[in-house]
Amino acid sequence: MTSLSETLFGGDYPPAGFYFKVSFAATAGMSDTSFLEVSGLTAEMNVEEVVEGGENRYTHRLPVAVRHPNLVLKRGIAPITYPLVIWCKAVLEADLALPVLAQPLVVQLLSETGMPLRAWTLANAYPVKWEVTGFHAQKNEVAIETIELAYNYSMRLL
Repeated sequence: MTSLSETLFGGDYPPAGFYFKVSFAATAGMSDTSFLEVSGLTAEMNVEEVVEGGENRYTHRLPVAVRHPNLVLKRGIAPITYPLVIWCKAVLEADLALPVLAQPLVVQLLSETGMPLRAWTLANAYPVKWEVTGFHAQKNEVAIETIELAYNYSMRLL
Protein backbone atom coordinates (compact mmCIF):
# COMPACT_ATOMS: atom_id res chain seq x y z
CA MET A 1 0.00 0.00 0.00
CA THR A 2 1.40 3.41 -0.97
CA SER A 3 1.39 6.36 1.38
CA LEU A 4 -0.31 9.66 0.63
CA SER A 5 3.07 11.42 0.13
CA GLU A 6 4.14 8.76 -2.43
CA THR A 7 0.83 9.16 -4.28
CA LEU A 8 1.03 12.97 -4.39
CA PHE A 9 4.77 13.48 -4.83
CA GLY A 10 6.17 10.20 -6.15
CA GLY A 11 8.67 7.98 -4.38
CA ASP A 12 11.19 10.78 -3.83
CA TYR A 13 9.36 12.72 -1.12
CA PRO A 14 10.91 14.16 0.91
CA PRO A 15 14.03 14.34 -1.25
CA ALA A 16 17.49 13.90 0.25
CA GLY A 17 19.62 17.05 0.12
CA PHE A 18 23.06 15.54 -0.52
CA TYR A 19 22.95 14.84 -4.28
CA PHE A 20 22.91 18.06 -6.27
CA LYS A 21 24.50 19.81 -9.22
CA VAL A 22 25.25 23.43 -10.10
CA SER A 23 25.60 24.23 -13.82
CA PHE A 24 27.13 27.44 -15.15
CA ALA A 25 26.51 28.79 -18.64
CA ALA A 26 30.17 29.83 -19.00
CA THR A 27 31.56 26.33 -18.43
CA ALA A 28 30.23 25.24 -21.86
CA GLY A 29 29.76 21.62 -20.83
CA MET A 30 33.06 21.36 -18.97
CA SER A 31 32.68 19.77 -15.54
CA ASP A 32 33.20 22.27 -12.72
CA THR A 33 30.11 21.57 -10.71
CA SER A 34 31.12 19.56 -7.63
CA PHE A 35 30.43 21.37 -4.37
CA LEU A 36 30.39 20.40 -0.72
CA GLU A 37 27.50 22.76 0.02
CA VAL A 38 25.11 25.11 -1.76
CA SER A 39 23.04 27.59 0.24
CA GLY A 40 21.23 30.86 -0.30
CA LEU A 41 18.32 29.77 -2.49
CA THR A 42 16.13 32.30 -0.74
CA ALA A 43 13.44 34.77 -1.71
CA GLU A 44 12.29 37.37 0.81
CA MET A 45 9.62 40.00 0.41
CA ASN A 46 10.77 43.43 1.56
CA VAL A 47 8.01 45.46 3.14
CA GLU A 48 7.48 49.12 3.87
CA GLU A 49 5.74 50.05 7.10
CA VAL A 50 3.17 52.80 6.81
CA VAL A 51 1.63 54.40 9.88
CA GLU A 52 -2.00 55.39 9.51
CA GLY A 53 -3.00 58.53 11.41
CA GLY A 54 -5.32 57.71 14.32
CA GLU A 55 -4.69 53.94 14.09
CA ASN A 56 -2.49 52.90 17.03
CA ARG A 57 -3.10 49.11 17.03
CA TYR A 58 -0.90 48.30 14.02
CA THR A 59 1.05 49.64 11.07
CA HIS A 60 0.37 48.69 7.49
CA ARG A 61 3.08 46.47 6.00
CA LEU A 62 3.08 46.90 2.24
CA PRO A 63 5.10 44.70 -0.15
CA VAL A 64 7.90 46.56 -1.91
CA ALA A 65 10.18 44.09 -3.72
CA VAL A 66 11.55 40.57 -3.54
CA ARG A 67 15.14 40.28 -2.33
CA HIS A 68 17.53 37.41 -3.04
CA PRO A 69 20.56 36.99 -0.75
CA ASN A 70 23.83 35.69 -2.25
CA LEU A 71 24.14 32.09 -3.38
CA VAL A 72 26.96 30.47 -1.38
CA LEU A 73 29.02 27.61 -2.87
CA LYS A 74 31.59 25.65 -0.84
CA ARG A 75 34.09 23.13 -2.16
CA GLY A 76 37.70 22.00 -1.92
CA ILE A 77 40.10 24.53 -3.41
CA ALA A 78 40.07 23.96 -7.17
CA PRO A 79 42.97 24.23 -9.62
CA ILE A 80 43.51 27.59 -11.32
CA THR A 81 42.53 26.08 -14.70
CA TYR A 82 38.92 25.32 -13.68
CA PRO A 83 36.31 27.46 -15.49
CA LEU A 84 34.71 28.75 -12.27
CA VAL A 85 38.11 29.79 -10.91
CA ILE A 86 38.93 31.58 -14.18
CA TRP A 87 35.59 33.43 -14.02
CA CYS A 88 36.09 34.42 -10.35
CA LYS A 89 39.61 35.65 -11.06
CA ALA A 90 38.39 37.71 -14.03
CA VAL A 91 35.68 39.37 -11.95
CA LEU A 92 37.35 39.72 -8.54
CA GLU A 93 41.02 40.23 -9.40
CA ALA A 94 40.80 42.53 -12.42
CA ASP A 95 39.97 45.69 -10.41
CA LEU A 96 36.95 46.25 -12.68
CA ALA A 97 39.28 46.80 -15.66
CA LEU A 98 37.26 44.12 -17.43
CA PRO A 99 33.46 44.09 -17.64
CA VAL A 100 31.72 41.90 -15.04
CA LEU A 101 30.24 39.03 -17.01
CA ALA A 102 27.03 37.88 -15.35
CA GLN A 103 25.65 34.52 -16.40
CA PRO A 104 22.69 32.28 -15.72
CA LEU A 105 23.12 29.17 -13.62
CA VAL A 106 20.98 26.23 -12.63
CA VAL A 107 20.90 24.43 -9.27
CA GLN A 108 19.43 20.92 -9.38
CA LEU A 109 18.53 18.55 -6.57
CA LEU A 110 18.94 15.02 -7.95
CA SER A 111 17.39 11.62 -7.27
CA GLU A 112 19.51 8.55 -6.55
CA THR A 113 19.51 7.83 -10.30
CA GLY A 114 20.79 11.35 -11.13
CA MET A 115 17.47 12.68 -12.44
CA PRO A 116 16.45 16.21 -11.41
CA LEU A 117 13.83 16.28 -8.63
CA ARG A 118 13.87 20.04 -8.12
CA ALA A 119 15.60 22.77 -10.13
CA TRP A 120 16.11 26.51 -9.84
CA THR A 121 17.49 28.91 -12.41
CA LEU A 122 19.29 32.06 -11.25
CA ALA A 123 19.50 35.07 -13.54
CA ASN A 124 22.58 37.24 -14.03
CA ALA A 125 24.81 35.67 -11.39
CA TYR A 126 28.34 36.94 -10.79
CA PRO A 127 30.93 36.43 -8.02
CA VAL A 128 31.01 39.00 -5.23
CA LYS A 129 33.13 37.17 -2.65
CA TRP A 130 35.80 34.46 -2.79
CA GLU A 131 37.15 33.18 0.50
CA VAL A 132 39.57 30.44 1.51
CA THR A 133 39.14 28.89 4.95
CA GLY A 134 42.00 29.18 7.39
CA PHE A 135 44.78 26.64 7.43
CA HIS A 136 45.55 24.79 10.66
CA ALA A 137 48.66 22.66 11.21
CA GLN A 138 46.97 20.38 13.76
CA LYS A 139 43.91 19.50 11.68
CA ASN A 140 43.62 17.03 8.84
CA GLU A 141 40.90 18.76 6.81
CA VAL A 142 40.35 19.62 3.18
CA ALA A 143 41.15 23.25 2.32
CA ILE A 144 37.79 24.82 1.45
CA GLU A 145 36.98 27.78 -0.78
CA THR A 146 33.70 29.65 -0.49
CA ILE A 147 32.31 31.52 -3.49
CA GLU A 148 29.39 33.91 -3.11
CA LEU A 149 27.37 34.90 -6.13
CA ALA A 150 24.94 37.80 -6.38
CA TYR A 151 22.01 37.30 -8.74
CA ASN A 152 18.93 39.23 -9.83
CA TYR A 153 16.23 36.66 -9.24
CA SER A 154 15.57 32.93 -9.13
CA MET A 155 12.78 30.79 -10.54
CA ARG A 156 11.91 27.29 -9.46
CA LEU A 157 11.63 25.08 -12.54
CA LEU A 158 10.61 21.77 -10.91
